[in-house]
Amino acid sequence: MYPSHNIVIRPSVAEDVRTLAGLAALDSRPELTGPALLAEVDGVARAALDLHDGTVAADPFARTTELVELLRLRARGIAAAEGTRATWRSRVKAAAGRPQAARC
Repeated sequence: MYPSHNIVIRPSVAEDVRTLAGLAALDSRPELTGPALLAEVDGVARAALDLHDGTVAADPFARTTELVELLRLRARGIAAAEGTRATWRSRVKAAAGRPQAARC
């Protein structure tokens, strides 16, 4: 894939607005509108994935196929973790609403 390169997958922050806009413009796509994940290679943003709609913006002048797959894999992991937390929260709320059984 990228031998001896430092690859970082991270959530975007407010300071990444220009970076996301630049990737979208470079890829001739509309800007990403939601929170996104960024893939950086050696500190340079090469691809981004919108976490709301799955839209991707990637540098067309760099190898990004594998980076986009890493972004999608990470997004699936985030979604699974959020689903687990939501399920846990709903179970706790449901249990809190039930009357306790009397102990003898």
